[in-house]
Amino acid sequence: MSSTFAKDLKTALKEAIAHKEGKLDLYSEYIEIPEPPAQYKPQDIKKIREKNRYSQGMFALVLNVSKKTVQSWEAGRRAPTHSALRLLEIVDKGIYRPEIIKR
Repeated sequence: MSSTFAKDLKTALKEAIAHKEGKLDLYSEYIEIPEPPAQYKPQDIKKIREKNRYSQGMFALVLNVSKKTVQSWEAGRRAPTHSALRLLEIVDKGIYRPEIIKR
């Protein structure tokens, strides 16, 4: 056991005992963990895109993926990753809807 680890462990035990005796308030924070994102079927992904009036290319830009990825999702050849599912959910619920500016 390294001396730093032993020292940290000793300090932590002293703090735990002081907290138990009411001599020390320890900081704690509670955060809400969101539910896992919904699982979208290929037809659901296409409906989300069409509901928002995006082309496959524009939808790809919004989600920061390639157009081929969107095409693969909609054709059922590939499934979105967990992070992509969360982005789809955010767009689906209308939480994020960027304005597309034509150049």
